[in-house]
Amino acid sequence: MFFASDNGAPCPDPVMAALLRANAAPAMPYGNDALTASVQDRIRQIFEAPQAVVHFVATGTAANALALATLCPPWGAVFCHASAHIQNDECGAPEVFGVGKLLVVEGAGGAMDPAALDAAITRLGTSVHSVQPGAVSITNLTESGTVMTPAQVAALAEVARRHGLPLHMDGARFANALAATGATPAEMTWRAGVDALSFGGTKGGLLGAEAVVIFDPAKARELELRRKRAGHLVSKLRYLSAQFDGWLADGLWLDLARHANAMNARLAQGIAAIPGASLQYPADANITFATLPPASHARLRAAGAQFYDMGAGQLRLVTSWATTEAEVEAFLALARG
Repeated sequence: MFFASDNGAPCPDPVMAALLRANAAPAMPYGNDALTASVQDRIRQIFEAPQAVVHFVATGTAANALALATLCPPWGAVFCHASAHIQNDECGAPEVFGVGKLLVVEGAGGAMDPAALDAAITRLGTSVHSVQPGAVSITNLTESGTVMTPAQVAALAEVARRHGLPLHMDGARFANALAATGATPAEMTWRAGVDALSFGGTKGGLLGAEAVVIFDPAKARELELRRKRAGHLVSKLRYLSAQFDGWLADGLWLDLARHANAMNARLAQGIAAIPGASLQYPADANITFATLPPASHARLRAAGAQFYDMGAGQLRLVTSWATTEAEVEAFLALARG
């Protein structure tokens, strides 16, 4: 019963098969191989964005930090939600990569409130004595497990545009957000006003590969140089590209996300029916924040269930492409007692 994180899931067989194909012969290093070019083109096609810049890195932290540093000057501030991964879980990486500062904005369910964002940008102002408004970063799927619709993304993009700021999306669970809303990649990103996306693969089942997608080709050279300078230009880059190759083929990435979301829906519904239990946020995709009675906690831990204890009886449960119905039912049986 593994519900700690989708990061801990195994790698799907089609992705492993793609890696083996990439391993069959030598290829030019640093992304100068035919496979990398092919996968970059496929991502452009998926996003209906033929001019987009697509580069692969090994971690989500690198994807976020490189994208934000490309969008935001070193004297600029990035506005993000108080629960954002860049704020709480990346050890100051955006600042190390060149962003001036992160400024948090509140909002329900892990999503910034547009009015609060507007007020925060206005309040910062443009005095030479402070960091300048630099960029806005949103997360979809949010850190609370809620999904932002394209309309919600567009509302925040409108605020950013009004202040002349680019918009970045942390899409560590982008596939889960698409599966939950039925939106297309284009509708959720550039058509809604997103300038750059951290396209997450690792939480979707990859061994360790992420894509930085920037929809403005004028930023291509800067992103390349920043990636190299930061030590994230992988020599045998084809092994990152190959993971995306296997994952994207025949829509597998969305099928896996739909399965993870379905398992989470089953889990959340079961928890909500337990006396004394409750859900902290809507379980829109593959994350559930729940409160369970202490006795339930004890039984689950004793049986070896793995999840994050958030304190005060709250826990975070994350399902993945590999989560089974049997795992969900076993967890619920123990939680019910």
